[in-house]
Amino acid sequence: MEIYSTEEQQVEAIKSFWKEYGNSIIGGAAIGLAGLFGWNTYQDYQREQAEAASAAFESAMNQVGATDQMTKAVEELKLAHGSSAYADLATLTLAKAAADAGNLSQAETYLTEVLATIDADFKGLVQLRLAKVQGAQSKMDEALATLAGIDNEALSAQTNELKGDLLRQKGDLAGAREAYLAAQAAGGSQELQMKIDDLAN
Repeated sequence: MEIYSTEEQQVEAIKSFWKEYGNSIIGGAAIGLAGLFGWNTYQDYQREQAEAASAAFESAMNQVGATDQMTKAVEELKLAHGSSAYADLATLTLAKAAADAGNLSQAETYLTEVLATIDADFKGLVQLRLAKVQGAQSKMDEALATLAGIDNEALSAQTNELKGDLLRQKGDLAGAREAYLAAQAAGGSQELQMKIDDLAN
């Protein structure tokens, strides 16, 4: 490290250093501050959007039981916050309400819509619900195709049990038995043994 013997030499060295690197230091500091400000602004915006989506979701859920009002509230939520998880949850609620009201076609539409946007971790559950709705409409082949698309080991028992139910309705008793046994091996419900035994009668 260079040693400066006099105060004048130290001052000259500082001036020289500042002349050579001053603009870079100021520019770097400005960029850093701008980045920090931008990040904080973005974080604030994200928080505000999440809070607004949460409030819109709560408003929509307060309309449960009043189908038209709930549908309108959910559509407004999807327009304003379509990319949020709240939009998917609200649409799933609409699907359940439609299914409970016997409007299976509408429930299928909502579930299909959610499949395009929902987080991968929850996709299998939506596919399972969709397959049930399709099966209830006697769309057996579509329901089986939906089940075939489920790639979630945790849902193996439920998936295979529903597959067995659908194949049984189609008259494929051997296929139904195979699916029930797979569901049983995956730790399915106690009712599975009754279903398996019933196929032998």
